[in-house]
Amino acid sequence: MTDLHWLPEMPDWRARLRGLADRPGSVWDNAVSLAGARINFVLTNALDETLRRSMSAPPEGVATKPVRLAVLGSSTLTHLLPAIRVAGLRRGIWIDTYENDFGQYWQELSDPASALHAFKPTAVLLALDSHDLTAGVTAAMDIETANAALSEVTERIRATWRLARETLGCPILHQAALPVHLPILGNNEHRAAGSRAAFLTRLNARLRVMAEEEGVDILAIDDRAARDGLRAWHDAGLWHRAKQEVSHAAGPVYGDLVGRWVAAKQGRSFKCLVLDLDNTVWGGVIGDDGMEGIELGQGSPLGEAYAAFQTYARELSRRGVILAVCSKNDEANAIEPFEKHPDMVLRRGDISSFVANWSDKAGNIRAIAEELNIGLDSLVFIDDNPFERNLVRQELPMVAVPEVSDDPAAFPIALADAGYFEGLSVTDEDRERTSQYRGNKARDALKASVTDLPAYLRGLEMRLIWKPFDRVGLQRIVQLINKSNQFNLTTRRYTDEDVIAVMADPEAFGLQLRLLDRFGDNGVIAIAVGRLQENKDLLIDTWLMSCRVLGRQVEPTTLNLIAQKAGKLGARRLVGEYIPTKKNGMVRDHYTKLGFTAMETGPSGGSRAVLDLASYQPASTFIHVTEG
Repeated sequence: MTDLHWLPEMPDWRARLRGLADRPGSVWDNAVSLAGARINFVLTNALDETLRRSMSAPPEGVATKPVRLAVLGSSTLTHLLPAIRVAGLRRGIWIDTYENDFGQYWQELSDPASALHAFKPTAVLLALDSHDLTAGVTAAMDIETANAALSEVTERIRATWRLARETLGCPILHQAALPVHLPILGNNEHRAAGSRAAFLTRLNARLRVMAEEEGVDILAIDDRAARDGLRAWHDAGLWHRAKQEVSHAAGPVYGDLVGRWVAAKQGRSFKCLVLDLDNTVWGGVIGDDGMEGIELGQGSPLGEAYAAFQTYARELSRRGVILAVCSKNDEANAIEPFEKHPDMVLRRGDISSFVANWSDKAGNIRAIAEELNIGLDSLVFIDDNPFERNLVRQELPMVAVPEVSDDPAAFPIALADAGYFEGLSVTDEDRERTSQYRGNKARDALKASVTDLPAYLRGLEMRLIWKPFDRVGLQRIVQLINKSNQFNLTTRRYTDEDVIAVMADPEAFGLQLRLLDRFGDNGVIAIAVGRLQENKDLLIDTWLMSCRVLGRQVEPTTLNLIAQKAGKLGARRLVGEYIPTKKNGMVRDHYTKLGFTAMETGPSGGSRAVLDLASYQPASTFIHVTEG
């Protein structure tokens, strides 16, 4: 299954492509819309070619930074590049690509004067073909010789990663080996020491361990080929004719796998799964059939399929995806199965926002985003009803709406294949996200019960625990920096290496801040990076916060910490920078509200403001601050 089956078909797609530059609105927005349809390899190439003829760079005001992706490999990869670019377009990301001369990836990496270095990539995909990786491996090998060959290949790959990181300084995505070799022994192929098929199985396992050690991400096309069938991904005749290991037909899915990694690196993965209920979470209509009449759980194949979908949704929640409900129902009827049905896998406590009424679903989805304080483009909405799906697509094009049949067994497959919730790691913060949203509801209840803001803030009994950047918190720091868009003054993105460089710089500091209160642990909710300049100004390079803690005096408390750290570095002034994006307008006046003096405004709306540390008086707040 190598078609983009989770995307809707667009009957007038070809006509819209022909009129791409003539339709109302921008070429870019129209192209993004076309990329969101179910298109094959031929149409993907046509869209890419048409867009590149119409523009050579993304339009001003696009919220995400363009990506320069170097695709380095040992076989022909040219036919995959349009699909990678269109996959970026599907996510609102402009991707420029570079491919090395055939087989010359090491030579170009090693040569500072090469075209690769002139391209200045911001990301690297290393795609080594399975024939190259098994060169010299034969059935005549004993286990010791095969092990030595495996070590030699893995160390060559490790050396390539390190060379790429040292010379290019950007994130690396490594393609797992595609299992194209035929067995020579059969079911017990692993017992043939020199089997190339068994060699690649062992290599892929070793690669994943090594990638953890080296901070490299894996493009898991081996897993995807195992699900789709190898013939959907590899054409032996095409390999012999053109040295194309991944077939043309699999190009759109290959590109999408790369595109979702690029998006995850920029923090553009989706955050919340919004569930319809009737005939989506259970079979039947709860208002008509009653709790005893819905199909769910053991006893029927359909009921088991609905339970399996609930299990998948709960597993997503346990790794950090927020769950919400949007249902046309009386609320009491909708909630009853969550509280009383013995075969319900999901319970009320798993749902962070529960909206059940008779209003239109587009409006209710807006309300869910507002309640959770996340952007509409963070939501994925799944509904068995094609009318509701099309309505939400029309009214809220930024919300992802997978195309599904009325077969509940296909629901989790659509979500998994679409990669909406692509992640790079799972942190403790992710696992605790649902409980954090439950705590937010308790805080809101407290706020409603008191008559003034100081009493509410005092009643929270807040504690802010700060630490400098460290390796223990590295993954969460990188995740927050790359996911935060709204309360983010500069939206600069950091790799693991960038964070480690801050830790090693004696004239810079990085702060990670965790907020606790009487209702629980909010997790790491703020990041700040300061850099001392030659003139003794301290530039606040990065300041971001979770929107769920706004209005609790975290902003002035964080400024107190920044000022304290700046003073220890010998700074005279703080310089706060604001770089506008489509999403961070809420912090346009952040620094002036904190007492900074506006210094300059750029033509694009960016600004700088300064604060004299000699006259600065730390703000008094209801937050108790300690170092963790």
